[in-house]
Amino acid sequence: MHKPGLPRNHLSISQPRGLTRLGLSAKLLLVTVLFVMLAEVLIYFPSIANFRRNWLHDRIAAAQVAALVLEGAPEEGLPEGSENRLLMGVGARAIAARVGGARRLLSLDSMPPPEVSRSVDLRSLDWLSAINQAVAVLVSPATMPIRVVGEAVGGADFVEIVIDEAPLRRAMLTFSGNLLLISLVVTALAALALYVALNSLIIEPIRRLAANVMEFEREPENPQRIIEPTLRADEIGEAERALARMEETLASELRTKKHLAELGLAVSKINHDLRNMLAAAQLMSDQLVDTRDAKIRRFAPRLIATLGRAIDFCQATLAYGRAAEATPAIRDVPLRQLVSEQAEMLGLAGKGQLRFENKVPPELVAPCDPDQLARVLTNLMRNSVQALTQAGAEDGSQPVLTVTGGPENGSVALRIIDNGPGVPERARANLFQAFRGSVTPGGVGLGLAIAAELVRLHGGTIALEPSASGAIFVVRLPARRGNGH
Repeated sequence: MHKPGLPRNHLSISQPRGLTRLGLSAKLLLVTVLFVMLAEVLIYFPSIANFRRNWLHDRIAAAQVAALVLEGAPEEGLPEGSENRLLMGVGARAIAARVGGARRLLSLDSMPPPEVSRSVDLRSLDWLSAINQAVAVLVSPATMPIRVVGEAVGGADFVEIVIDEAPLRRAMLTFSGNLLLISLVVTALAALALYVALNSLIIEPIRRLAANVMEFEREPENPQRIIEPTLRADEIGEAERALARMEETLASELRTKKHLAELGLAVSKINHDLRNMLAAAQLMSDQLVDTRDAKIRRFAPRLIATLGRAIDFCQATLAYGRAAEATPAIRDVPLRQLVSEQAEMLGLAGKGQLRFENKVPPELVAPCDPDQLARVLTNLMRNSVQALTQAGAEDGSQPVLTVTGGPENGSVALRIIDNGPGVPERARANLFQAFRGSVTPGGVGLGLAIAAELVRLHGGTIALEPSASGAIFVVRLPARRGNGH
């Protein structure tokens, strides 16, 4: 947001601070480690749940062997000491199996099995329950034994055991430590591999782009600072090619602006001296009015008017270098007379090899600034005269410059037509842009740019019409005055 009181061209960009000082490579490495660790955490919970399930299954498998022993034991029971050895082998306080509808029990104590804090039925344990129970073992271990029920083998229906949870929790903690160590190693290797790959494929090219932008910023007019795109076909390659095009355009624009500034300085110096010389010539020409020579007296007013207009042109020479031309002083102007005056200034009096035809109707009137429209006509007609003088008619006939006019779709149209060589194809794209649209050798391309700007100030348009031969420039002006004139 622009702060009040601070010019936009003086806005400064402060240096990033804090964590923003981390380079793109460091940020990439940090993000890679975080995401790999997140993946390891998501893998850990199913892994620890599966470890607990397998640990309990191992105990149930040992209890199944004990159940087979109970199934084949006589009614009076096992020999003395055998029960304790079975229970110690399973690691349980009690083992129970239902055989033929009867429940057989082995216990370390003569008393009934103690109360349990949890019951785990491995026959119907789903994954979500297994994860929740595994987390509960780690976070809130049971203070009393737990009961585990599983499938049986042989003739038994099921087998259940009562065990302490402390050995299970110790085994789970050991497994978690080993998994953490493996995860750290895998994370480090994966992060390193990903960092090296992304650094070579993305980070280094981006650094190259950033370095080029900073170098170009220091010397934008130096063509050596324009980036040389690689042959990459991905988004970075497209960015390199787009940056190269942008830098070439910007460097060209800056050179043009510099040329315009230098030209403006030179023209301002010429304008100062030329205006003084024209003013002196105008003072001397005023004395021609009192001469006795009838021919001189007839041409003197026209000479004085021409010198006056030349002085006015000198005053307005630098207008193109300013923000805008002066606002047009609109009034109704007879166009045929205006065209005739410009033809006289250019020496087109129907003499010589070039023929001039003024086909503008005498009654045609347009609301415009006569001085500004005169400048437009002078630029367009001078271009045609120069083309016809240098190259002649395209078909070898007599060179002809014709100006026509008339109402057209709610506007007044003037057409400057010649049968010369036409406008070169290379000049058409930038025809009305300063320093780019010159169509004559040695020209700087200001005439058409000034003409286009003056026509736009009138709310009109200027264009080069397609033609089979020669060149046709059409100027369209609003037929009625707009609001505010």
